[in-house]
Amino acid sequence: MKLIKAAAALLIGLATGVLTAPAALASGGGDHPYFRVDTGNLAGLQRGARDFMSYCAGCHSLKYLRYNRMAADLGLSEEQLKANLMFTSDKPGDTIATAMPNESADWFGAQPPDLSLTARARGPEWVSDYLQSFYLDPSRPLGVNNTVLPGASMPHVLWELQGFQAKVEHAAAADGHGAKKFELVQKGKLSEEEYKKFVADLTNFLVYAAEPARNKRISTGWNVLIFLFILFPIVYLLKKEYWKDIH
Repeated sequence: MKLIKAAAALLIGLATGVLTAPAALASGGGDHPYFRVDTGNLAGLQRGARDFMSYCAGCHSLKYLRYNRMAADLGLSEEQLKANLMFTSDKPGDTIATAMPNESADWFGAQPPDLSLTARARGPEWVSDYLQSFYLDPSRPLGVNNTVLPGASMPHVLWELQGFQAKVEHAAAADGHGAKKFELVQKGKLSEEEYKKFVADLTNFLVYAAEPARNKRISTGWNVLIFLFILFPIVYLLKKEYWKDIH
């Protein structure tokens, strides 16, 4: 019985550890606020896809994701896909390219990167924190900087939604959860809470884009662990039955 309990604990540990390890390793630890990944929220993924195509696809591509795969996973018809999300191609089988020409490297100092694997390489916490950490900096060419990626050449394309922030230096702890990093100096169209939800949808979509089969992988992993959990005591009892007369 002790052996069965130990095996159960091992299987549960493998389930929780293996399923969460990639994101923890990718994010590089606890340097960013925790972000709860929810790629099972279909409506949130649809909003994230809409927001990516509206605000990000002008500069950034998703070269490992095809339009028709995205439509199938997000529960969209081909008509909805073409009408609302396809701006760089008229072929659903094409990958999601950017409308930005090659000369953009001269505009920003570097070619805007493809974002297909960003959420997997850097972690969803990094993506979420980055999108909320732009602040006014007159010393920068575009007038803004970012605490997560200092010196970033990307403009604050979401300023109309978030507004503009000023960096707070040497601030005291705001509410017992650490020092306040920013102070809003110009309001955007969204409230602070609404902007956080906007960023959450966009981050979840980038998590999905980095691994479209993520939900299926996790579901299959749990099914395998449940099967092993049921199989182990049966195999153990069978072994006891075979060896009961041999000492």
